[in-house]
Amino acid sequence: MQRWRGLEDIPQDWGRSVVTIGSYDGVHRGHQLIMGRAVQRARELGIPSVVVTFDPHPSEVVRPGTHPPLLAPHHRRAELMEELGVDALLILPFTAEFSKLSPADFVVKVLVDKLHARLVVEGPNFRFGHKAAGNVAFLAETGETYDFEVEVIDLFVSGDAGGGEPFSSTLTRRLIAEGDLTGAREILGRPHSVEGVVVHGAKRGRELGYPTANVETLPHSAIPADGVYAGWLTADGERMPAAISVGTNPQFDGVMRTVEAYAIDRVGLDLYGMHVAVDFLAYVRGQEKFDSIESLLVAIAADVKRSTELVEAYEA
Repeated sequence: MQRWRGLEDIPQDWGRSVVTIGSYDGVHRGHQLIMGRAVQRARELGIPSVVVTFDPHPSEVVRPGTHPPLLAPHHRRAELMEELGVDALLILPFTAEFSKLSPADFVVKVLVDKLHARLVVEGPNFRFGHKAAGNVAFLAETGETYDFEVEVIDLFVSGDAGGGEPFSSTLTRRLIAEGDLTGAREILGRPHSVEGVVVHGAKRGRELGYPTANVETLPHSAIPADGVYAGWLTADGERMPAAISVGTNPQFDGVMRTVEAYAIDRVGLDLYGMHVAVDFLAYVRGQEKFDSIESLLVAIAADVKRSTELVEAYEA
């Protein structure tokens, strides 16, 4: 998959293409329907498919300080899009100047002059241009002038997550914040993951016999509610079952909120300075402060046992 940052990265000889535009944070199952349709139509037409997205999130530019928690960093979204068969990804730097483009100017500068769109595939609630004034009706009307078609895909998939609410990035963020990683997994089609670098911590886990990787997560990452979770720690291409703790470590009067992952039954791991991923499979229990270190150790042993059971059942 070709990856471009900015309009100037698009090859000069780029021909007609099928395009879809959106933030697509998380590349959840609703997003997958739209991208999958774009890929399908592109192959039928014998031309490439292109996903257009933005960095930073538009809300941060339009309303500074409102950047939402991110379900996946751009490089992970790109990997997921490539798995869906997308041919090219265009990340547009979203600046204050860019935010002032009218819907008509956006169509001409991006879809017509650079991507030579033949077909644009979007969800019914797609909005674009200055103050989100453009919608799919405007896009279709403009397409008649500039020789491209618009296909609208109903992305409102629903299931058990959120009590039957339509799948969305907003719902996914809410479920993660509430600790409902099972619901988030249903929407995403995979366990929610965060990434970051392993940094030095207080090393209390090592002293207790359960050394953890203290992960300094990427900015704006969607971090689950405080508690203990079953999942995986992936380092250097190896995915290891893990018991994961999120919170301030009240047992030792901590104040900093951390993500720490214990790779179950792994001895001698040295992960400091490594970029790792932590996948959250399921909630195990809430964060607690115990009466003694002995009680804490009993609880940790139970957490590890339960995490092992959940991972093994999921992988079976």
